Amino acid sequence: MSPVLQEDDEKDENIPKMLCQMDNHLACVNCVRWSNSGMYLASGGDDKLIMVWKRATYIGPSTVFGSSGKLANVEQWRCVSILRSHSGDVMDVAWSPHDAWLASCSVDNTVVIWNAVKFPEILATLRGHSGLVKGLTWDPVGKYIASQADDRSLKVWRTLDWQLETSITKPFDECGGTTHVLRLSWSPDGHYLVSAHAMNNSGPTAQIIEREGWKTNMDFVGHRKAVTVVKFNPKIFKKKQKNGSSTKPSCPYCCCAVGSKDRSLSVWLTCLKRPLVVIHELFDKSIMDISWTLNGLGILVCSMDGSVAFLDFSQDELGDPLSEEEKVGEYPQNLLKKQVETRTADGRRRITPLCIAQLDTGDFSTAFFNSIPLSGSLAGSMLSSHSSPQLLPLDTSTPNSFGTSKPSTEPAAAAGTRPAGNSVNKDSVNATSAPAASSPSVLTTPSKIEPMKAFDSRFTERSKATPGAPVLTSVTPTAVERLKEQNLVKELRPRDLLESSSDSDEKVPVAKSSSLSKRKLELEVETVEKKKKGRPRKDSRLMPMSLSVQSPAALTAEKDTVCLSVPAPTLKLPMPGPQRAFTLQVSSDPSMYIEVENEVTAVGGVKLSRLKCNREGKEWETVLTSRILTAAGSCDVVCVACEKRMLSVFSTCGRRLLPPILLSSPISTLHCTGSYVMALTAAATLSVWDVHRQVVVVKEESLHSILAGSDMTVSQILLTQHGIPVMNLSDGKAYCFNPSLSTWNLVSDKQDSLAQCADFRSSLPPQDAMLCSGPLAIVQGRASTSGRQAARLFSVPHVVQQETTLAYLENQVAAALTLQSSHEYRHWLLLYARYLVNEGFEYRLREICKDLLGPVHYSTGSQWESTVVGLRKRELLKELLPVIGQNLRFQRLFTECQEQLDILRDK
Repeated sequence: MSPVLQEDDEKDENIPKMLCQMDNHLACVNCVRWSNSGMYLASGGDDKLIMVWKRATYIGPSTVFGSSGKLANVEQWRCVSILRSHSGDVMDVAWSPHDAWLASCSVDNTVVIWNAVKFPEILATLRGHSGLVKGLTWDPVGKYIASQADDRSLKVWRTLDWQLETSITKPFDECGGTTHVLRLSWSPDGHYLVSAHAMNNSGPTAQIIEREGWKTNMDFVGHRKAVTVVKFNPKIFKKKQKNGSSTKPSCPYCCCAVGSKDRSLSVWLTCLKRPLVVIHELFDKSIMDISWTLNGLGILVCSMDGSVAFLDFSQDELGDPLSEEEKVGEYPQNLLKKQVETRTADGRRRITPLCIAQLDTGDFSTAFFNSIPLSGSLAGSMLSSHSSPQLLPLDTSTPNSFGTSKPSTEPAAAAGTRPAGNSVNKDSVNATSAPAASSPSVLTTPSKIEPMKAFDSRFTERSKATPGAPVLTSVTPTAVERLKEQNLVKELRPRDLLESSSDSDEKVPVAKSSSLSKRKLELEVETVEKKKKGRPRKDSRLMPMSLSVQSPAALTAEKDTVCLSVPAPTLKLPMPGPQRAFTLQVSSDPSMYIEVENEVTAVGGVKLSRLKCNREGKEWETVLTSRILTAAGSCDVVCVACEKRMLSVFSTCGRRLLPPILLSSPISTLHCTGSYVMALTAAATLSVWDVHRQVVVVKEESLHSILAGSDMTVSQILLTQHGIPVMNLSDGKAYCFNPSLSTWNLVSDKQDSLAQCADFRSSLPPQDAMLCSGPLAIVQGRASTSGRQAARLFSVPHVVQQETTLAYLENQVAAALTLQSSHEYRHWLLLYARYLVNEGFEYRLREICKDLLGPVHYSTGSQWESTVVGLRKRELLKELLPVIGQNLRFQRLFTECQEQLDILRDK
């Protein structure tokens, strides 16, 4: 770059201008991308190939092909891998964070994910676009990859199971002509995804998509022709401090460059309403690609006219790039400044995206990249760590020190911080672990809170609007003693504490006075949650729970036991805030979205709210008398929750299906699947209804039993096609509610040692994929590698290996059955049976066969059911028989079952 940057170096003949020219591609090259480590370069072209290049170690000039010896390559780059899979031109390639994967997309309508640790292994081929795929971008956390295609859709895929997370079509509905490329980009903080070619009122825009609910309310406007490429600066910036001015730190922001078919380039800072700079007519033809330099101050732009422009910014223009430490530590308090809302000429709102600059990725290695624990701690400072319950030291110097520990990233704070409806911020909340009770003032200064090491839960996510739950903090005996000495347990009223607490939705432990005796101190700790207006929420339902805390003296004398009687906190889940308007995509196939406008004025000053639904171009609308707080929908129903705890359900043609349902407490989350509607209230009760059959599936079931006595939060919610609710918790466990048994059943546990030790690869049929997709797979994530890693981690005695594998497979069969996931049940049942055959377990195998076969002479009084989760048991047995026949020990069982099936067939 030096001859590009300095004129003297450009004139110096000893400084090479071109380092290497690689001529291996057989046709036009469409994109080149450096790996994050800088070790590899990947290129994709019209020859349908992706080539991965690495710098060769040997030195010595080689001439460039066809240059008759004049041009010499200074560096040698050789092709170390050629990736062949696409059947059409390769349009874009992208390295994942940590270089674990390489993605490529093509005019063959697919995206291919390559295992970058073992080229040319393919991990997944993502099919779903119905047009040429022309751009790719990875979420900086590695949880998603997004692709944009000529089919007027932008699709976000989960890396967890390589399935579609969402397909966004609305901003692209009006798009007419095509562009050569559609290079989209994800912001370095992970909160915003910006598309290429979108339209707003017939004007070309770059659409801003919020990770929180995949909302599409904002865009970058101003280009005269279609946007071809968007590229975020890799750095996060803060305002440069002028000398002599106040040193008050500003809110960090991101920087984004937008290139268009109109041959101009615009550079935006998310803290400004207008672009920082627009350079018109930079080229003779459309802009093709943009790349920022690693320090974030230079930008290279190339055009279809064959030229590359370099633009150099100063720190005065862009700001100071945050260092890695600053990203983590310095700015959490200031992150959520009020968003700037502006209106475009046509009156549509545009919000400057705010940046949450928490993006160090912990130190998980590529090996763990496939299995990042997906959890999320929300709605408050969750003082928890993944290992042991942390102790919360209480500083005794001031009564105010209770509530002042800030979370490392503010969750969406008090009133007016974010546009309404985002009252809980999806990825930004960071569980901080307080160092154990060594220094008394640990929690009074935010700067001393360390972000969690290794798997950092600030990457953890929740689904569209998942609730969190309060924490019960264990108080150390020493802190209690100190409180006792200072007589602080007397007058701590919730109000004082709340006023002194930080401006986030924190849960503040409040101490109330009780009878103080020398031997015994009874302390009630109540968890109070600060609401938007700063008043504590009223709720009297506190469940008593006693903690027996022993002081060192108590170990010698039983009498000295300090007993804390702590009523368990009432679970309070976050509620959606009021919003003027919002749009929600319900499904991509068929394309269906809901639009909500609140307080549309009507006759006589009565304010009505309007609900619109668009399904594949067909629209319907209806009005409601109170403001709509949240909405959900499926291909069968649309459901909205309004103020005053009212829930309304409509058919997909807009017909009201039943009068408004009155909920027992305000709504927290709404979900729809098929004809099932699920409501989770702020008081942590769950209901599921089948609105077509008009029956209740789950009736006001409390989440207490799964969240009780812990500081867990719900990180993801799933409602299966059979109306079964599944809650993924932040500790990696997932429970589903079983309506027929009225119980919560554990269906997945990320820390399950059985999954770690089970090894059933030998039982996998060759044609069967390791992964079977379905609710169980979604809940459990990619558990497919577990057996392999266990075998490598420690050699388990064979008997133990057998026991753990059997137990694990039985758990999987039972979980699939409870979730009523038929193909997963079949997958795991056949795998389990195959394992029983391989290992020679006759007893259990006989039992399975007996149940699948049922009584041959079927009497009316028989209890046997002929189907299980919609599968015919005898058909399953037929699939199983060839497997049983493979082991000679089971010849007898095989012939018995075969004969019985023949008899049944003849009957």
